[in-house]
Amino acid sequence: MNLLFNGLSLSSIILLASLGLAITFGLMRVINMAHGEFMMIGAYTSYVIQNLLQTWLGNSGADVGYFLSIIIAFAVTFLIGSLLETLVVSRLYGREIDSLLATWGISLILQQAARTIFGTQGVLVTTPKVLSGSIRIGKTSLSMTRLFIIALVACCLLLVWFLMYRTNFGRQMRAVMQNRSMAQCMGINSRKIDNLTFSIGSGLAGIAGCSIALLGSIDSTVGQNYIVNTFMAVVLGGVGKLLGTVLGSSIIGFSSIGFETMTSSSIAKAIVLLIIIIFLQKKPQGLFTVRSRALDE
Repeated sequence: MNLLFNGLSLSSIILLASLGLAITFGLMRVINMAHGEFMMIGAYTSYVIQNLLQTWLGNSGADVGYFLSIIIAFAVTFLIGSLLETLVVSRLYGREIDSLLATWGISLILQQAARTIFGTQGVLVTTPKVLSGSIRIGKTSLSMTRLFIIALVACCLLLVWFLMYRTNFGRQMRAVMQNRSMAQCMGINSRKIDNLTFSIGSGLAGIAGCSIALLGSIDSTVGQNYIVNTFMAVVLGGVGKLLGTVLGSSIIGFSSIGFETMTSSSIAKAIVLLIIIIFLQKKPQGLFTVRSRALDE
């Protein structure tokens, strides 16, 4: 039971970090190497908002500040993502290597900015009292913090699914993904769709940062600890498929916990990476394949 809960917990963290990448990389074909830094910005937003409200309202402000910071982190990273897409990414569509190098450079700039503002030492976000402690089921102790993250992931996943498959914007997003030229001929403003899609993906990374802030100290490299697993989850599941991202995150999370119990953390990561590489050699398009309506594919 404890093994299953740990696997579910790790899978949910990877999934939350992957949701934003599934949109920017999966739907837009943009290799955003700064995705981890958007998670870092979300984590630092939690720290700043919590400390501000704690100063104004006392200890009770820390609890309110954390939950409020989730909304603010989404808004902050949404706006930064929109600015990044307008100034940089929009000029590099169709040039994957150029977009990779450009966003990697931006990630370095954001990391250095974080070191300049907050210093090189890690900072801590205070866990709200309602999330302290654990729930005991039989011999298994379930952390309230981990349960909250799992619930947050479920809410975000449901909202992303609703946005993509039950709204007019989602239909336009998928139309642009499948055939940009035809979507433009039908009157869809692809520039607006691109900007909003990238911004939403960035905002989801900010929410992921808020959840990661509950698990340990925050520093300028906190997002880099998850970026490899998030890319693997998106590619393994199949680029552009939400269900594939869920399954990819679950496979990586449960496999990592399973191998870690038999070996060590570093060896488990190496084994999981090796298995994914072998799988992608046999099926390079991942578990699911997006059917495109483009005539040249």
